[in-house]
Amino acid sequence: MDGTLTHHTAPVLILLGPPGAGKGTQARMLEEKFGLVQLSTGDLLRAAVAAGTEAGKRAKTVMEAGELVSDDIVIAILRDRMAQPDCDKGVILDGFPRTAVQAEALDALLAETGSRIDAAISLEVDDAAMVARVAGRYTCAGCGEGYHDDFKQPTQAGSCDKCGSTDFNRRADDTAETVASRLEAYHASTAPLISHYREQGALLGVNAMGEIDDIAAKMAVIVKEATR
Repeated sequence: MDGTLTHHTAPVLILLGPPGAGKGTQARMLEEKFGLVQLSTGDLLRAAVAAGTEAGKRAKTVMEAGELVSDDIVIAILRDRMAQPDCDKGVILDGFPRTAVQAEALDALLAETGSRIDAAISLEVDDAAMVARVAGRYTCAGCGEGYHDDFKQPTQAGSCDKCGSTDFNRRADDTAETVASRLEAYHASTAPLISHYREQGALLGVNAMGEIDDIAAKMAVIVKEATR
């Protein structure tokens, strides 16, 4: 691809929400239901580097030097990806933009095709409940089945329901203190984004503390409106 965007107005959706809010899960469900393409900047960077695109080569040089990839490289990689035919039905951006500067750069990129952000969906969570939800997580070392200290214990204590393994892993950073600190950092960094998309009339909030299917149903209503 030469990175030239075709002129179409396929819906562009953004998912905002702190770590553990369920952005990845909801994006995958929307992808299946509506044929949208989920674009995660981490995945895009790795794919561009592997494919050896011009922007990918620039990203590789920066990453090998142990530095952060600049916004202009990320935007170049995003431009290349959105020019591909599978994005014609619309895209969900997960993890980008993270700052007001990135949001403005994205607006400029979309303006090249006469497009815009159709909906910035903010998955709204209760911080205290999120700390409890994330801090209690652990997984089976054998098959990866997920468990939780309070919400989902194995039927037989110490033995995985799926594979019977007695080995379990708990992420070192899934502590109450770390999760609270991540939430605080998230709110500080995304506050300008919330304002940016509210001013554009694109911001929509969804309570993300309920059942996954209930949240998905609310998201589907928003996406149907955006894709009409």
